[in-house]
Amino acid sequence: QVQLVESGGRLVQAGGSLKLSCAASGRTFSTYAMGWFRQAPGKEREFVAAISGSGGSTYYADSVKGRFTIARDNAKNTVYLQMNTLKPEDTAVYYCAAGGFVVVRPTMYTYWGQGTQVTVSS
Repeated sequence: QVQLVESGGRLVQAGGSLKLSCAASGRTFSTYAMGWFRQAPGKEREFVAAISGSGGSTYYADSVKGRFTIARDNAKNTVYLQMNTLKPEDTAVYYCAAGGFVVVRPTMYTYWGQGTQVTVSS
């Protein structure tokens, strides 16, 4: 069992930066691939970024490539999402998830956090 708690979401102006954190419980954090997803009102949950258990492999959605960076600290059981050059269309609830593989399909992730709201004003 893994429990995930996101933090760091807030209101930010377009062009600004924000760093999200996701703290995980349990002693097996490094065995899980971690993903970040987001869901805007009226839209489906979409993949943002993912990282392998060791941190050696990362994958990004085209919409955030070059602006967002995913990283993890296995000693702290935490995964991060650094978001730069934010746009109004980045506004969404951001979720972290834990699963077995670095994949984009949300159904492939086993554990989910409750989400943190990111709002980007124009």
